[in-house]
Amino acid sequence: MKDIRIEKMAKVLVNYSMKINKGNLFLIDGKYMSMPLIKEVYLEALKVGANPMVRIAPEGIEEVFYKSACEEQLNFANPISLYEAEKIDALLSIWGEYNTREKTGINPELMKRRRKAREKEINVLNDRIDKGEIKWCGTQFPTYADAQEASMSLDEYEDFVFGACMLNYDDPTAQWKKIKESQDKIIKWLSGKSEFHVKAEDTDLRLRTDKRRWVNCCGQQNFPDGEVFSSPVEHSINGHIRFSFPGIYNGREIEDIRLTFKDGKVVDASAKVGQDLLLALLDTDEGSRYVGEFAIGTNYEIKRFTKNMLFDEKIGGTIHLAIGRGFEESDSKNNSLIHWDMLCDMRKGGEVYADGELFYKDGKLLI
Repeated sequence: MKDIRIEKMAKVLVNYSMKINKGNLFLIDGKYMSMPLIKEVYLEALKVGANPMVRIAPEGIEEVFYKSACEEQLNFANPISLYEAEKIDALLSIWGEYNTREKTGINPELMKRRRKAREKEINVLNDRIDKGEIKWCGTQFPTYADAQEASMSLDEYEDFVFGACMLNYDDPTAQWKKIKESQDKIIKWLSGKSEFHVKAEDTDLRLRTDKRRWVNCCGQQNFPDGEVFSSPVEHSINGHIRFSFPGIYNGREIEDIRLTFKDGKVVDASAKVGQDLLLALLDTDEGSRYVGEFAIGTNYEIKRFTKNMLFDEKIGGTIHLAIGRGFEESDSKNNSLIHWDMLCDMRKGGEVYADGELFYKDGKLLI
């Protein structure tokens, strides 16, 4: 029997999140495991008069590539992928894995070199998204593998995912509009502030936004959503932070990450597990040791860590930093091939001050 929540999800994605219009060249990108949602989105896109196209990545194909590709193939920049990035009007990324650990055994240096080879394509795509030339959204379809990562049965994980997306409401779009209105008030207050001080266990960090724009994340580029974020002034961060939850990158876990900043740059980094990958990511390029995003999670429907940052960074009661690329919409000047979110739990004694005023305590906003 078809799950009505998948139909509702497709309608929200096409009509609210992405606002797909007649004539849009709309790329739907996903794995075979996400086919039920791909089909519903494809159908909804046809209904509004768009020109949808589907790209499905076969399971295990990246593992084959990294284990077998020669030097020339690792460094190959596919001109068709670049052309696609230059021409599409909209891109929906649907995540849902058959095996979340597919790339666990891959040398991180190989992945770093592959991203470098795709630099022009990635930059074109990101720049067009930043300028509003491409409508983009990323979402999750529940699969057995992702449920296992989250330590849930598939039924539990489906309820978790669809609940976080507000799909249990009769009118999910109306609910996301209410969230937008509520977060607009938070944005208004934060927008007048310049200096932030974060205090938590093993964490004492100061940064400045100098009235850079704060962004309301209300289901339009991530689905589900629930955060507000800005971009720190690139050389303003000083202090240290310990991330409470593992950092997840391409299916690999990096545990107990600790970073020390001086004048915006990571000058010391350690992890109990996965330090080789942590250091490789920090050395990706000139911008990867600087922070592109400072954010507060506001989705209190998401109560548990699932090893999936689409959900985890939205957990009500947490903050996160992203090393690497920042977003033009928040006035970031930092450029990098990576954008990697790391999460800090603030629900037990955490505090955040804005211009000396305590506004966030124990995971709750005081404004």
